[in-house]
Amino acid sequence: MDIEIIDIAHGLAFVARWNGQTKGDYAYSVAEHSLLVTEIFTAQNPKAPVKWQLAALLHDAPEYVIGDMISPVKAAVGPGYGALDDRLTAAIHLRFGLPAQIPMTVKRQIKKADKLSAWLEAVQIAGFTVAEADKIFGKQDADLTAKLKIRLRPPMTVRDDFKALHQKLMDAL
Repeated sequence: MDIEIIDIAHGLAFVARWNGQTKGDYAYSVAEHSLLVTEIFTAQNPKAPVKWQLAALLHDAPEYVIGDMISPVKAAVGPGYGALDDRLTAAIHLRFGLPAQIPMTVKRQIKKADKLSAWLEAVQIAGFTVAEADKIFGKQDADLTAKLKIRLRPPMTVRDDFKALHQKLMDAL
């Protein structure tokens, strides 16, 4: 499979999270979300090896091919969606020197960062109250949520930042 970071970065920079139903002049992209998840993961796990930071950056990389679907739609599509996502994730991981399947402990740490990102997105750009976000995503670390701000930027800027972080992490491996 021909997997290139430019394709991933470009595709994710143009895939809108929340089905595009967010405030602001630009859609909040999966690439921007991935940058935030990596930032959160690194803050929550400061001693994490670079390879797991890379895994955090690439946690939604299959969406450059299959797009982003909200959870209820994924459930309605059925197990085929999850199987495809798993196969694409394994191929992407192998392409960039990661194990096809990352350890469950690391997967949980990335999921924790992903949930915090979703909470921030819900509250800052998707119109949820803190109480609504807490109910759906669980209460989050108030110290960390106070420090993190969602950025809505042009897709090309986000694409370039995604590529740059990917390169920085690859260089550090």
